[in-house]
Amino acid sequence: MDTSRQGPETIPTKSELASGVQRQRRSIAEKRRMVEETLAEGASVARIARAHGVNANQLFGWRRLYSSGRLGEQKPAMKLLPVRVSGSLPPAASHATGAGTPSMEVAPRKPIASRIHIELEQAQISIEGDADPGLVRVLLECLTR
Repeated sequence: MDTSRQGPETIPTKSELASGVQRQRRSIAEKRRMVEETLAEGASVARIARAHGVNANQLFGWRRLYSSGRLGEQKPAMKLLPVRVSGSLPPAASHATGAGTPSMEVAPRKPIASRIHIELEQAQISIEGDADPGLVRVLLECLTR
C-alpha cells in the first residue's frame, strides 16, 4: 500500500466515470473572462468554449447571467459623490393683517432661484433655474464613468 500520497482524492461521479470526462469547477473570474472573450466583435462562442473545454450551452448560460449582472461583481451601478450644501433658503415671510389676525388670502409663491454647481476633476457644471432631475442624473452618470 502506497501511503506517500498527500491530500484527499476527489471521487468522480457516475456520469463522469461513464463519459470519461471529469468535471472542472470554474471560478467566477474565469467564467467572466470567458464570457468577455465572447463579447468581442466576430467572436465565436463555440470556438471559445472548445478552447476552454466548456460546453457552448454552458457558456451561453454564463453570458445570460453576465448580461443580467448576476455573474460576480461588476462595476457599481451608482457612485456616491461628496456633496457640500452652501447657502440656505430665505425664511418664510408671515402674511398678517394690521389687526394681528392672519389673512385668508394666500399670496402666490415666488419661485426660488436655484443653482446647482458640480465640480469634478475633469469638469465643472452649473445648472441654474429649474433643473430636470432626469437630465441631471444622465449628466452625472456620463461624467462619473
